[in-house]
Amino acid sequence: MNAQGRAAALLGAAARGVAWATRASIGLAAALMLLAIAYQVLMRYVFGDTPSWSEELAVLLFCWTVLGGLALGVHEGYHVRLTVLVDALPQAARIWSERATDLVTAAFGVFLAWSGWRFLDITSGSVSAAIGYPTEILNVLAPVAGALIALFGLERTLRPGGAVSKGQVAA
Repeated sequence: MNAQGRAAALLGAAARGVAWATRASIGLAAALMLLAIAYQVLMRYVFGDTPSWSEELAVLLFCWTVLGGLALGVHEGYHVRLTVLVDALPQAARIWSERATDLVTAAFGVFLAWSGWRFLDITSGSVSAAIGYPTEILNVLAPVAGALIALFGLERTLRPGGAVSKGQVAA
């Protein structure tokens, strides 16, 4: 295996590990979000006393679920797109087309990380209204998701054979 192949294999292993951690954190965030919402509904309709913190916590967890899921979608390749033209290409052109798409996706991730970091810098020092946690906790989710998208997009770009799965390759 040449140096480029080793680097791609190492990046692939790192991306798989990060994807596992992302998947686990999304599952935990979704479960906690549902618990917070259920608690809020129970308190509102059974006890007539709505806790102010439960909705804010649910929104925070929802944001990670969406942004983390977006990044994970890049890794898993389950984002929505039209492939009519790409599917008609010969295998070599199809691989390069997929690599170009993945590279553009990685560039989008870099832009999201950069612009999210700028937003984080602008809003630093604020606290949430109900819980009082630093809003940096919420606002850091965009640059983190951007970095994950960049990592996963780059890894897909450098995969041997591109990101074209075995089922997609015409015989």
